[in-house]
Amino acid sequence: MPQALLTLDFLDKAAPTAEATPSGEVRVTAATRTGRQRKLYIESYGCQMNFSDSEIVSSILFDEGFDTTDDLANADLVLLNTCSIREKAEQTVRMRLSQINSHKKRKPDMLVGVLGCMAERLKSKFLEEEKIVDLVVGPDAYRDLPGLISQVDGGQKGVNVLLSREETYADITPVRLNSNGVSAFISIMRGCDNMCSFCVVPFTRGRERSRDAHSIVQEAQSLLDAGYREVTLLGQNVDSYKWASADGLEHVNFAQLLERVALISPALRVRFSTSHPKDITDEVLHTMARHENICKYIHLPAQSGNSRVLALMNRTYDRPWYEERVQAIRRILGEECAISTDMISGFCSETEEEHQDTLTLIDFAQYDMGYNFFYSERPGTLAARKLEDDIPLETKKRRLQEVIDRQQVHARARYARMVGKVHRVLVEGPSKRSAEHLSGRNSQNQVVIFPKQNFKKGDYVDVLATSTTGAALLGEAV
Repeated sequence: MPQALLTLDFLDKAAPTAEATPSGEVRVTAATRTGRQRKLYIESYGCQMNFSDSEIVSSILFDEGFDTTDDLANADLVLLNTCSIREKAEQTVRMRLSQINSHKKRKPDMLVGVLGCMAERLKSKFLEEEKIVDLVVGPDAYRDLPGLISQVDGGQKGVNVLLSREETYADITPVRLNSNGVSAFISIMRGCDNMCSFCVVPFTRGRERSRDAHSIVQEAQSLLDAGYREVTLLGQNVDSYKWASADGLEHVNFAQLLERVALISPALRVRFSTSHPKDITDEVLHTMARHENICKYIHLPAQSGNSRVLALMNRTYDRPWYEERVQAIRRILGEECAISTDMISGFCSETEEEHQDTLTLIDFAQYDMGYNFFYSERPGTLAARKLEDDIPLETKKRRLQEVIDRQQVHARARYARMVGKVHRVLVEGPSKRSAEHLSGRNSQNQVVIFPKQNFKKGDYVDVLATSTTGAALLGEAV
């Protein structure tokens, strides 16, 4: 039997307050079935960047004779594309590797590998101490996979965890693994230069580098030609995107890239993630305002509502700066523009008063959605080296629940204010609860459900919202 989509909640977090792709999701490759001799099975953990990377890996290995499969028992090569954001992620991957190795005992020729963010830090443990994998490959070394697999086929271990200052995989057309055929991700940059004290990404994904703007526009055009109607431009910090041509005559920042993609066609919706509060500019906001097909939704992680804690986190902005950016969004894009956030509860030395500041920032911003975590120390980060993780676990959990409860109040209110309005909805498929209803999203990334009638996946439908469940809008096509 094919493996079902895993929903292991391996992050120390609660579910977001509205339907979305949660950071803790685990995705399994869909089967391609083109007759290739070997079968590749990938489980992708964590963020959208990892899901996008798995599509790049599948493309590289497709050209090497691998079809993808959703059946672990049928796989010749099993890859786990890992996440290191929280300690529990690593625990879950270790447990999963032990389960996979039970399959390997029944099928000794099966190869098992770890990709992505855990690769460099845990390569010796996985390969030498625990002896539970055959190859370990970092996020900048996926082009090396065919050679590494050949090494493993020849009886050696395969390892490449070197980070690159140039690799963007711009010339590789991803195999769209778990796409709904309507929406797709486009990676526009890799790595991160922000050294947030709690974060391992700069160490696991390397320095920031931006992809050729022309290759991004070409990929978006190809997706439109293939029937896709929405693209999400991905980067750890999209607002710091900056590309220059080799001759130095062409310079493109994120606002200009966003406009180039939007101008491909009014039928192609454009989203992006993630924005850093220190870098998002009024130019980006005005570009969003000029183009109806750029969705009015911004993920703007705050992490804390207290300036001292933000300084400890090395976020390089304070609360007044963040509040001004929220005000700019409301001023330029209107009150209906959706904003989501990430919040960390119980960061090192956070006091009760500082926790209350986070709650009041939630009130100020009135977020549509929140991804909320309690602090989990990661080895190698500045916080692990310099700061004491001194908040008791129970206090972290209690503060996190207060953040979740406060966020849910505003999420429900944001949905409620959209009732009675007409929304342009891009249909993604049938509703999960009824085959007679369709589900899609409006510009604000809110779920909208309405009777099917003669509409189909990929259609744009104007829907009058008549009620809300608090996590979705219900309505009728008009």
